Amino acid sequence: MIEVKNIRKNFGRLEVLKGVDLTVNKGEIVSIVGASGAGKSTLLHIIGTIDKADSGEVIIDGKDVLKLKDKKLAKFRNQKIGFVFQFHHLLPEFDALENVCIPAYIAGESKTDVEKRAEEILSFMGLAERLTHKPGELSGGEQQRVAIARALINNPVVVLMDEPSGNLDSKASKALHQLFFDLRDKFEQTFVIVTHNKELAEMTDRTLTIKDGIISK
Repeated sequence: MIEVKNIRKNFGRLEVLKGVDLTVNKGEIVSIVGASGAGKSTLLHIIGTIDKADSGEVIIDGKDVLKLKDKKLAKFRNQKIGFVFQFHHLLPEFDALENVCIPAYIAGESKTDVEKRAEEILSFMGLAERLTHKPGELSGGEQQRVAIARALINNPVVVLMDEPSGNLDSKASKALHQLFFDLRDKFEQTFVIVTHNKELAEMTDRTLTIKDGIISK
């Protein structure tokens, strides 16, 4: 479902990724761990087409995304890849439901269909009573659940997460971690998660460690 082949990435003279290979199957929850500066987030951004590799291949849902032109790449990213970051990046002027709907509006879907799906996802996450609340009226854990719902709205083939619980207390983190598995069971979703959280890494189906620019065995 996701194949990464011999990905290399330099920043100036610094070689961050030195030939990374990995495969992620549909419905898997995979964590990526490693020391700070090891290249975890760089790899995630390359998989998510936010950044470009210097060489190599990233194949998602049968498409070599590194070969797509800008317009097709933007469409593919919107429809096939969901993103969740440590900081929620919710738009403060919009309520929870509106924030979740935005990627689907960009994709040109009908307002009625989008809102119905957004309500279903938010309700599944225990936020049925918070649909009209703006981000400033939500707790950190609730904001992150809204961000996850937004990532799921277009039914992507994979959701990429960069330190999703890094900004939460331990209680909220545990609830969020369990949510990933509930979402996998409900929506058959695939997750690739960069994390420093040992508990989360141990819960995932597989843990990949980046060391010295490669996935260590």
